[in-house]
Amino acid sequence: MRVQVHEDDFDPASELDGFGQGADTGAVVTFTGIVRNNEHGSLRAMEIEHYPAMTRTALHRIASQAQARWSLNDVLVIHRHGRLEPGARIMMVATAARHRGDAFQAAEFLMDYLKSRAPFWKKEITDQGADWVAARTEDEDALTRW
Repeated sequence: MRVQVHEDDFDPASELDGFGQGADTGAVVTFTGIVRNNEHGSLRAMEIEHYPAMTRTALHRIASQAQARWSLNDVLVIHRHGRLEPGARIMMVATAARHRGDAFQAAEFLMDYLKSRAPFWKKEITDQGADWVAARTEDEDALTRW
């Protein structure tokens, strides 16, 4: 299991080099989140804040929960903070398992958690000013399946 929280960009291919390799791994599932523009096309940047010790602890805890819940050979969680412009990579989740079902479900579980429960605070900087991003009902509803 590997959890990373940092400002720097990352290369998904490099992060996956050697990930989940082994005779027991039959599936590797990855997801890379990208900062998207808002519906008005006015997003200049997203600023992501966090408390490092709190964030790392929370991400390790949820990655451990995923490993306990599904039969996983490996887990990778990367999340960036700082100022990110549209098109920038913001996060990545990878899961490795013997079977694809475990890998897919664990990856979705981790993504849903990162979207709605991980201790990051996001502020959108637009042409009109800056606003904190509020929790979305659909993101909260996605957690109910777990």
